[in-house]
Parts: sequence; C-alpha cells; structure tokens
Amino acid sequence: MLTTNEIRVGTAFMFEGAPFIVQRMLGQKSGRAGMVTKLRVKNIVTGGTQDLGLDAGEKFDEVDLEEKVVKLSYLDGDTFHFMDQETYDDIALEKEDLGDNFGYISPDDDYDVTITFYEGKAVGVKLPIQVTRVITYCEPGVKGDTSGKSLKPATLDTGVEVKVPLFCNTDDRIVIDTRDGSFVERAKDK
Repeated sequence: MLTTNEIRVGTAFMFEGAPFIVQRMLGQKSGRAGMVTKLRVKNIVTGGTQDLGLDAGEKFDEVDLEEKVVKLSYLDGDTFHFMDQETYDDIALEKEDLGDNFGYISPDDDYDVTITFYEGKAVGVKLPIQVTRVITYCEPGVKGDTSGKSLKPATLDTGVEVKVPLFCNTDDRIVIDTRDGSFVERAKDK
C-alpha cells in the first residue's frame, strides 16, 4: 500500500479501479480539511491525463510494473529513443510520457534511466535523483547576492526553466533534484 506522502513523479498506483502513473507534482495545499497533494496523472490503460487532488491520509494499491535500465540514445522531435543496455533494443517514448522528466536528460548524458512497463508497454521513466545541467540563460547575478532564499528563473541546456539562487549565472553547471526540479548546489568540477 502507498500513502499520499510516498507518491512521486513516476509512481504508479490504482485509483478508482484504474492504473495511473504520476507525471507532474502540481503542489500541496493545506486547509481546514488537511493537506491536499495535487498531481497530474496519466491513465496507463487509456493514455488520458487528468489532475487529481489527494488527501494526506489516503492509501492506494501499488501497480506492478516491469523496469529496465536504459540510456538515452537520441531525440527525434518530441520522441525520446532509449537503448536497452542488455538487448540493445530501441525503446521510443513521447515527450508527454516522460512528464516533468523530459527537461532533465539529454543524449549527451551518461545517466542510467529506468523505464517502467505496464503489460509490455512503456509508460514512464525514473531518473537519478540528482542530475547535472548547464544554465544557458539567466539574468546576471549582482555583487552581494551570495546567500538567501531569493530565486530567479534560469533556462537549462535542455530548454526547461528552473528556479535558481541569485548568485547563479549563465554557463554555470548546477545540480538539480529531479523529484521536484529544485536547485541543489553548484556542480563540483571534476
């Protein structure tokens, strides 16, 4: 059994008799009735997406998924082509199937990615918890902006926009948490 607190991007669960996989975490809201977690989910069987609001105490049955470790080979428009590391088979997934994860991987990476399958059909991916990306554009930092909680938007080399601290600049290598898209730290050069 899964609780609402354990659900993340890529988690599959049964809801109202149908299997769903989480594509995007839309946030949490606290109110008189308690914490509500908002999610964008995809019905694994029909392919339709919808937004759900789940109460903090709800429990769900897990969906049995098969997993394979792959590497991203190349992009063809909005189609991501992965190569199975054991059989060298090509597995194609659309950008929509990746949910929020599409912006954290590129063919230049050497990350192992886990593709999840439901009844033989590829339905989603799980990325490493932290990935390193390069900032291609952000407003310049100002002298003295070295600490604090203030954030600014930055565009990464994959085209996705994330929030980074004010001291980050264009061409900085940063570490991103793929679970929620948050800034972790500047990458340490090897």
